[in-house]
Amino acid sequence: MIGEIIAIGSELTSGRVLNTTSRYAARLLFGAGHEITSMSTIGDTPAEISKTLLGAIKRSDFIIVTGGLGATSDDLTSEVVGQALGRPTVFHADIFDRIKARHTEAGPPALKTLEKLAMLPTGAEILDPEARMAGYLLVHDSKPIFFLPGVPHEMQKLLAGTVIPRLDVWQEGAAKLVKQRVYKVFGLGETEINRRVAHLEKEEDDQVRIGYYPVFPEVHLSLAVLGEDMFSIKNTFHSLEGEVKKALGDYLFGIDAETMESVAGELLRNQGKTLATAESCSGGLIGHKITSVPGSSDYFVGGLVAYSNEVKEKLLGVDPDLLAGHGAVSGEVAMAMAHGVRTKTGADMGLSVTGIAGPAGGSQEKPVGTVFIGISTPEETIDIPCRFSGERWQVQELTAVKSLDLVRRLLLGIQLQTT
Repeated sequence: MIGEIIAIGSELTSGRVLNTTSRYAARLLFGAGHEITSMSTIGDTPAEISKTLLGAIKRSDFIIVTGGLGATSDDLTSEVVGQALGRPTVFHADIFDRIKARHTEAGPPALKTLEKLAMLPTGAEILDPEARMAGYLLVHDSKPIFFLPGVPHEMQKLLAGTVIPRLDVWQEGAAKLVKQRVYKVFGLGETEINRRVAHLEKEEDDQVRIGYYPVFPEVHLSLAVLGEDMFSIKNTFHSLEGEVKKALGDYLFGIDAETMESVAGELLRNQGKTLATAESCSGGLIGHKITSVPGSSDYFVGGLVAYSNEVKEKLLGVDPDLLAGHGAVSGEVAMAMAHGVRTKTGADMGLSVTGIAGPAGGSQEKPVGTVFIGISTPEETIDIPCRFSGERWQVQELTAVKSLDLVRRLLLGIQLQTT
């Protein structure tokens, strides 16, 4: 079925609150075999709510509306919808009884305000009477319109537990079966990835969907196969997945929920190795990423943010002559930092970064974005020179992800490019 998502709330259009509900809804609905053709975010403006809803009804098979169902004065969804669709709001005493049961300490003024939660458009069907914010369904012009709360966890529960099952058996249309995965790539641009897998996209085949989504500093490729028979879907998917993996090569680092830090961490754990970090320009970002993964204490010994030369010398044992002769941002110092943190912590591998994140501090010889990554093992200590671009946070993010990617590659036995 073809659907649209409408998120209502001036807190969204003003930027005070990030709209995460629409993204979540689109992902779940696509996974259930539905196609979302439009996602709108609008403020608490009656005319805009009415116009957007009426337009969506003309275009789509179903609509998901989130937000504006609360008890405050700016929650206008039910009232405006009732007016736009010719369905005046009516008071539901049973809903209000349940509301009062949950607010036993509320006085008359507060209860009067809460009455608004029980005022729903004529014909509204409550989705889950026991939910804190029930949400409701309206069928208009034979099309289902689901009104869900804007609070993310309330909306997600209703969508997954009630809305999608209702859509699956909707008489006016049938959801297709789907198998989907997301492949995460680092080191290749979106255009190059598209070039490598373009032969898999066939205009006449509407069962295969391939999408490209830049998620800085990565690119995510989505592969989905839709159909009526899961056996055939899985066979087609298995064949295409092999082609995708072959085309992406070792730039493909993860699938679905995997992250660079979780993949590198799992390799460390499986090989029984430990890692320690010494960071300068990234300011502890690498350590933060590593420790965001549950169980990282199995392989992460610890890290040091060695921002000043004095700390590099005293705590990592970097030779002052190296700093004087080559500068703090150099391959020689990166190697000394990696060797120092490995030997002083007893880790199997030392990882270091030193560079110029900007926006100031660059020179003609070493412009902003110049970064050296050092990796030290008992067998060898090497440095990887890098040249990144972007704002300060982008240089730092690229530095952290590139460093972890080098750890991943080294553990996989992939030859590292040191020049």
